[in-house]
Amino acid sequence: MPGQGADARQFQKLTFPEQYEIRNIEYFTPEKDWDLRDFASALAQQIDTIEKFLILGVSLGGMLATEMGDFLKPEKIILISSAKCRDELPGRYTFQKTIPLNKLVPGGLAKWGAKFLQPIVEPDSKQYRQFFKGMLDDKDPAFLRRTINMIVRWDHEECTNNIIHIHGDKDHTIPSKNVETDYLIPDGSHMMVYTRAEEISKIIHKILSND
Repeated sequence: MPGQGADARQFQKLTFPEQYEIRNIEYFTPEKDWDLRDFASALAQQIDTIEKFLILGVSLGGMLATEMGDFLKPEKIILISSAKCRDELPGRYTFQKTIPLNKLVPGGLAKWGAKFLQPIVEPDSKQYRQFFKGMLDDKDPAFLRRTINMIVRWDHEECTNNIIHIHGDKDHTIPSKNVETDYLIPDGSHMMVYTRAEEISKIIHKILSND
């Protein structure tokens, strides 16, 4: 599951052991009053739970994976550049939960702001500006606004014990100082699933080789 401003293209540089069948979860614009758990429950309909399965999620996708972990019981959950619970999110989300300034921002402005701020907050994205911009261009502004509200309102406190967390120490979107990680990537940014795909792939192979 990709990040909020991304899609399956975010994973195109990753490699997986050949015995694994990969399924990309397709996002859609959630209902206005949904929270992250509601969205996770709806997206879970795309997952075949008859066979053993794992969930990999980046950023928003990781938060959704954490929610799914409570009711789907996957073999493992791999989080990349994400948060397992509300305490791992930066303080600005706590502030906005108390004073919801995000609700004053129209969806179109949120989309423009993401395009403008992305290369500033995560400098290594400048090298791939058109790639990340292309994914954002395809996003419904309502999707961005509603998922921002979901993240601000997220109240997940506990998580399952089968989560493996990969994070970058130069992630400025979800700073690593608040995150308990299993693998900390030196100079890894919030975009590292694409910009550092070779290193991330090696870790994924290592994790899956233990299955």
